Amino acid sequence: MPTDPRTQPLQFAYWVPNVSGGLVTSTIEQRTDWSYDYNRTLAQLAERNGFQYALSQVRYTASYGAEYQHESTSFSLALLLATERLKLIAAVHPGLWHPGVLAKWVATADHLSEGRVAVNVVSGWFKDEFRQLGEPWLEHDERYRRSGEFIQALRAIWTEDPAQLAGDFYRIRDFSLKPKPLSWPGRPHPEIFQGGNSSAARINGGRYSDWYFSNGKPFEGVIEQLDDLKRIAAEAGRTPPPRFGLNGFVIVRDTEAEAREQLREIIAKAHVEAVEGFGSAVKQAGQSTSDKQGMWADSSFEDLVQYNDGFRTQLIGTAEQVAERIIAYRKLGVDLILTAFLHYHEEIVRFGREVIPIVRELEIANGLDPVAIPESVSIPVAADVPALSAAR
Repeated sequence: MPTDPRTQPLQFAYWVPNVSGGLVTSTIEQRTDWSYDYNRTLAQLAERNGFQYALSQVRYTASYGAEYQHESTSFSLALLLATERLKLIAAVHPGLWHPGVLAKWVATADHLSEGRVAVNVVSGWFKDEFRQLGEPWLEHDERYRRSGEFIQALRAIWTEDPAQLAGDFYRIRDFSLKPKPLSWPGRPHPEIFQGGNSSAARINGGRYSDWYFSNGKPFEGVIEQLDDLKRIAAEAGRTPPPRFGLNGFVIVRDTEAEAREQLREIIAKAHVEAVEGFGSAVKQAGQSTSDKQGMWADSSFEDLVQYNDGFRTQLIGTAEQVAERIIAYRKLGVDLILTAFLHYHEEIVRFGREVIPIVRELEIANGLDPVAIPESVSIPVAADVPALSAAR
């Protein structure tokens, strides 16, 4: 019987490169490919090297360096059937999916993979995807309100018989799903991930989702989001709060200087037009929030070269430095690190062989309890985290 994920150590995930262009919007060489053959090998390498999850991206049309895209749910299922332990998180858009149709797909995929499928509910930032398909484009907070109902509908369909939901966006009447997804203690239904930085995103995370994904953040940003999620969850009567996943682009090299030089070269070779176009689109989305706070609200050009602010997490340096920084985030309450790499095959193996073992040793040495989430957190002092020069 699979174990309760809350009793497990820090989890590791990676972004599936199922769209072209790699994980940085740069003309630098990226030995990464969006094909199925490449990704099948990558998934098998990842599960053999200490990774528990993989997140398939969702893009429906060419945009900002992503000329070609494989659809996330079908691609996730293919990777599930090519692996034995790896869990696949398929990103989906409410408004382009109906929750009942997705719930049925997930139930089937869950049985085929023996309980290894999950979903990431993405509220959307790219207006053209909806416009080109002739679907309504809601304003930011309404998109997240719809996503909240979408998550509630998934939960109801997976756990109730028959399911009922009377919402503003979805109405489920006496719907019975058979077979339902697999379940066991600690996992009553497939895991639901949801991300964002805005107040609306945090409300959904605190009230409804199992996991909350954050863009790359320094320590202060993680602390602020964790505190807010705990408050929202407590007000909703949820104990414990959702688990927390943090995005981070990883550059591990033999010396810190080499790692920093790699970062410098990535940014120096940025695809300026694509980065600026992406930045304009996402910042406009953030400005449409009720409180003018959203993902990418304070992202610089350099941050946006990695389109989920992965450089800001600063997983850049030697294996020891990166592991120590990961442990510093773990101490704050981070449950999962969502990674991306420049050259996936070789770098995911290196990360698994050099970084993850140090992380596991440091978890033991620091007496970290994987069940407990800290009641209060503080910013790590210099002694707790490796000194990284040339930080942003």
